[in-house]
Amino acid sequence: MVLAPALLMLSACAGGNFRPVSDVPVRIGPAYMVRGVAYVPAAAPGYDALGSASWYGSESGNRTANGEKFRPGWITAAHTTLPLPTYVEVTALDTGRRIIVRVNDRGPFAGGGRIIDLSRGAAEQLGIRAQGHAPVRVRRVEPAEKDRKRLREGKPAASLPPLAPQELQRLRLRLSADKR
Repeated sequence: MVLAPALLMLSACAGGNFRPVSDVPVRIGPAYMVRGVAYVPAAAPGYDALGSASWYGSESGNRTANGEKFRPGWITAAHTTLPLPTYVEVTALDTGRRIIVRVNDRGPFAGGGRIIDLSRGAAEQLGIRAQGHAPVRVRRVEPAEKDRKRLREGKPAASLPPLAPQELQRLRLRLSADKR
């Protein structure tokens, strides 16, 4: 039964002893169900998806699915199936702004095309906090150790240039086609 691992994973979000912020071990985890939807974590080295991002921040001090303390001001995120931790580049399709984010939690579970939940700090850095949600591209990346270290310490990675207008338009069209 998948329910027991799901309850165990979700109970990790309740607080208590926290795991130190580290990139090892990388955990993929077992399949789990939330609200009747099955999720199957996988390595997904070529992950590249379009959808919607939202942000969360009221869980300050709780435990992430990775066992770390959730810090809303840090540049982190939740994803349903990527290994924990994983690094992703998130591009706001409204503006072309790009950031590197450290995925250390599970979610979003709200549906509606949401593919990532950003911490408040990540939403601010990406420029989508006021909107609450925004169309994004999320792709798995392997950043330099310097950027990994900065993100593990709660600081943003080095700035990335905005996406070129032609590429941004191509992604917007692809997202529109995917919604049909």
